[in-house]
Amino acid sequence: MSLSAADVAAWVRDLGEVGAPDDRVDDAERVELLRALQELKGAASAAQARTAHRFAQSQRDEQRKAGVPAHRVGQGVAAQVGLAVRQSPARATRLLATAQVLCTEMPHTLAALSRGEIDSWRATVLVRETACLAREHRATIDEKVGGADDVGALGTKQLAAKAARLAARLDSAGVAARRRLAEEERRVTVRPAPDTMTYVTALLPVVQGVAMYAALDRVARQARATGDERTRGQVMADTLVELVTGRRTDVPPPVDLHLVMTDRALLASDDEPAVLPGYGLVPADAARDVVQRALTDAQVAVRRLFVAPTAGQLMAMESRSRLAPAGLAAFVRDRDQVCRTPWCGAPVRHVDHVEAFRDSGTTVASGLQGLCEACNYAKDAIGWATLPRPGPGHVTEITTPTGHVYLSFAPPAPGWGEDEVA
Repeated sequence: MSLSAADVAAWVRDLGEVGAPDDRVDDAERVELLRALQELKGAASAAQARTAHRFAQSQRDEQRKAGVPAHRVGQGVAAQVGLAVRQSPARATRLLATAQVLCTEMPHTLAALSRGEIDSWRATVLVRETACLAREHRATIDEKVGGADDVGALGTKQLAAKAARLAARLDSAGVAARRRLAEEERRVTVRPAPDTMTYVTALLPVVQGVAMYAALDRVARQARATGDERTRGQVMADTLVELVTGRRTDVPPPVDLHLVMTDRALLASDDEPAVLPGYGLVPADAARDVVQRALTDAQVAVRRLFVAPTAGQLMAMESRSRLAPAGLAAFVRDRDQVCRTPWCGAPVRHVDHVEAFRDSGTTVASGLQGLCEACNYAKDAIGWATLPRPGPGHVTEITTPTGHVYLSFAPPAPGWGEDEVA
C-alpha cells in the first residue's frame, strides 16, 4: 500500500476532532475507539520505522554515489530524521537504529507492531533485549516472542523477561558480552526538573549502584538517629553533593554558571526570570539567592550584555580571529542557551560559524551559533547548508539534502516581552 504525505496529513486533521463532546457516542463506543486508536499508533509507528529505514538506505546510497568516504557515509542522516519528526538527533538516532533492526532482522515483531498488537516501546524493548545476540538467535526470539500468539497480552516487563530468559538459554556468552558492554556505557547525566531542581542520574553496574545507595542510606539513618531534622531523602541528597563537590551544600561550588538576568531582577527585586544556559528559566528570587550566597565567598563576576531593541536578543561582539575567543564563545553560549538545531535541546558543546569561515571570513557573534557535537558534525555532511538569515534577532536558515528548510531562532533575553504579557 502506498500513501502520500498529503493522505496522512488529512487523517491528522480528521483525528484532531476525535473525542470532542458528542452525545451520540456512549462509553462502550469510546472504549472501542481507545483500543482502535492504540492499534493505529502501533501501525503508524511501524510505518514510520519502515519509512525511516528506507530513507536512511537511500541517503547512504546517494552519499556513496557522490564519493563520500566510507567512514563518513551516513553522516547527517539522523539529523534529517530528527528535523522531520521534530525530535532531537539523539532520539532520531535511536529511532533509526531500532527501525533498521525491525526491518532487517525482526519481521515478526514488526508485523505485531503493524497490527497494533504491541506499541513502539514494546518493540524497542525486544530490540534492546536482543542487542548482543547473533543474528540467528535474534531471529529465534523474534519468532518465539514477537511472533507468539500472546504477544499482545504481555505487559512490557513480562515481554522483556520472556525475551531475556530465552536469550540466556540461546547464548549465555552473548548475554555476558552485553553486560560488559553495558558497564562500558556507565555515565552521569543531568536534566532539568520542575521548580528549579535538576535530576543528576548515574548509570552504574548494579553492585556499585546498590553499594552507593546503601552507603547514603546508612549515613541518613545515622543522622536521623542523632536528631537531624532533615528527612532521610534530604540527608542522602546533601551527603551526595558534599562528597562529590567537597563543599557543604550551603556553600555554592566554584563553577561558572553563566546566570543571565536583567539588572532590574538583580538590583530592583523585579520578578523577571533569569536564564541558566543548558537548563532553562530560573525564578528571579532563586537567581538572586544564588548570587547572594556566592557573594559571601566573593565568587560573583558581573558583566553587561546588551539587548537588541527590536528582537530582544543579546547583541553581538566582534573578533577577527578564526576561532571564537573565550569571551565571545561564552557570549554565544549565553545567547543561544541550548543547541540551535530545532528540537534538539542538547547542551552547547561547540561554538562554530553559521556559514563556513572560508566563505564568511569573519568571526562575529552574528555569524556564530552554539551547537551540540552531533549537530555541528551533521551540518558538514554533503548537501547541507546553513546561512544567517536577515531580520531582527539572530536567525539561521538550515537546508537539508532533500531541500527542506528549517529556521532556528535565538531565544529572547530574560525579561524581554514581559510588558506585553502583563
